[in-house]
Amino acid sequence: MEKAYRILAINPGSTSTKIAIFTNEEMTFSRELKHSAEDLKDFHHINDQLDFRLQAVLTELKKDGIALRELDAVVARGGNMKPVVGGTYQVNEEMLRDLEIGVMGQHASNLGGRIAYAIAQPLGRNAYVVDPVIVDELEPLARYSGTPLIARKSKDHPLNQKAVGREAAKALGGEYQDYNFIIAHLGGGISVGTHKKGRLVDVNNSLDGDGPMSPERCGGLPFGSVMDLCFSGEYTKAELRKKLIGGGGMVGYLGTNDGRKITERIRCGDEKAAEVYEAMAYQISKEIGACAAVLKGQVDEILLTGGLAHDEMLVGWIRERVNFIAPVAVYPGEHEMEALALGTLRVLWGQEIPQVYPNP
Repeated sequence: MEKAYRILAINPGSTSTKIAIFTNEEMTFSRELKHSAEDLKDFHHINDQLDFRLQAVLTELKKDGIALRELDAVVARGGNMKPVVGGTYQVNEEMLRDLEIGVMGQHASNLGGRIAYAIAQPLGRNAYVVDPVIVDELEPLARYSGTPLIARKSKDHPLNQKAVGREAAKALGGEYQDYNFIIAHLGGGISVGTHKKGRLVDVNNSLDGDGPMSPERCGGLPFGSVMDLCFSGEYTKAELRKKLIGGGGMVGYLGTNDGRKITERIRCGDEKAAEVYEAMAYQISKEIGACAAVLKGQVDEILLTGGLAHDEMLVGWIRERVNFIAPVAVYPGEHEMEALALGTLRVLWGQEIPQVYPNP
């Protein structure tokens, strides 16, 4: 029988910090610490929130009687450090520096590895990150954008996508690296990844607006029209970015990013809401079709995950357009906390060797 390991998982988001305790695969404790606009108003930079978030985590653990000395490892969502291949990485000094600098951009997830290290280091334990947001396994052809001025980048949801890929492979009786999957993460941002034998070889850059529109993001746009907007004099760079990323997609068309509210409007006869929502399903389906072309049609399964995968209406529209490619399986919700724990367990159990950051 495998040794029982106790792991603290930490997932910082824009307005919350999720924490969970796992004993091996079993989640025995879970909390979502909410951070209001009032809580964060005096922090002018992501880095300024480090001590605030760290103390919030420690206070919650102490309140619930969780003894830090009983932890075997601490793991966190990886942030915008240098691009790496997928896997579990032990936090080191170079990673801490790059997370603080934000070498690939600033985001609350940059705090994850730093919080994990701050808790683990005094205990003499290791801190890890798993499949960070900048996992880059793109094949050479996938990097071409059409101009040498811009290279396509991998910025998406690798932690959840790869976790679902492993779960689907297990259900099929094999390992993640045995199959070709197309995995669509359907959340506030939408990423559709091409997974070829255990590597994420192509994916839309969901953070910067590539791919299908989503509840909050506009997706790919005709660049000539975007240039006209940029030079119209009507918007500053910050204003336009907010309109396209955060205020695009469903928010732009319907004034909400809440799929439940949109489906309720559709049930009440709102034809515009129905058309816009189905248009998003249409664009997601087109992206899945593009991924099928990358795999030359050799697709074992199409996997739908993320919060919107709970919505049977949206899933049904996608399924009817793409099920001719391969069977469609649905893994609703986000599996990030479990994925963090499992990535750490694979290292602790000796099933994987931890990756060294940055990759050579």
